[in-house]
Amino acid sequence: MKSIFIALALLLPLTSINAATFVEGKHYEVIAAKASPKAEVKEYFSFYCGGCNAFEPVAQSVAKKLPEGVEFKKSHVDFIRAASPELQNAMTRAYIVAKGLGKGDAIASAFFNQIHRNRAPFSNEGEIRSLILLNDIDAETYDKAMKSFSVRGAASQMKKEQEELSESRVLNGVPMLIVSGKYKINQAALNRNNLETELLELINFLLEKENAAS
Repeated sequence: MKSIFIALALLLPLTSINAATFVEGKHYEVIAAKASPKAEVKEYFSFYCGGCNAFEPVAQSVAKKLPEGVEFKKSHVDFIRAASPELQNAMTRAYIVAKGLGKGDAIASAFFNQIHRNRAPFSNEGEIRSLILLNDIDAETYDKAMKSFSVRGAASQMKKEQEELSESRVLNGVPMLIVSGKYKINQAALNRNNLETELLELINFLLEKENAAS
């Protein structure tokens, strides 16, 4: 595990905030007694969220710069009032299918662009499917996967986590990042002009903190 954190340290530019200045209650919150079995960073987001749309390039870049063994996961929520929970669930499943086919980032960008740049939000599952197929995903493969137990199960797990975090008042807005299931990042405390760098530094700090505690 230590090699993971050494690798991340080598990837990071000179720190703009000294790691010693990251403060619990300001830059992050401890939301669980135990961390997840594997080191990970999870983003709770919505394709209908303007802030999530603005954050997406940073999210995709951060995901590529995490050290080997630390996975970046995206969990789509369905509580945004701009669309029905059913339609948002369809987008969740479509994203899960795309990610499984190695096109998660491409489809996420396409969904965000359709809603926020083109200002043409989806009105039904057929429109979601049409955009998916325009991004070189086979129709038969997509249709089969959308009905599969594994995809529906993954979407249900996202919904379950969303409800549990909402009930505990941890999830009170998106985008929200949680490191290893234990640390909730407060992006508002980071420099918006240097967000990616400071975010990577904070993630590294929290991963090292958990590694030292285990």
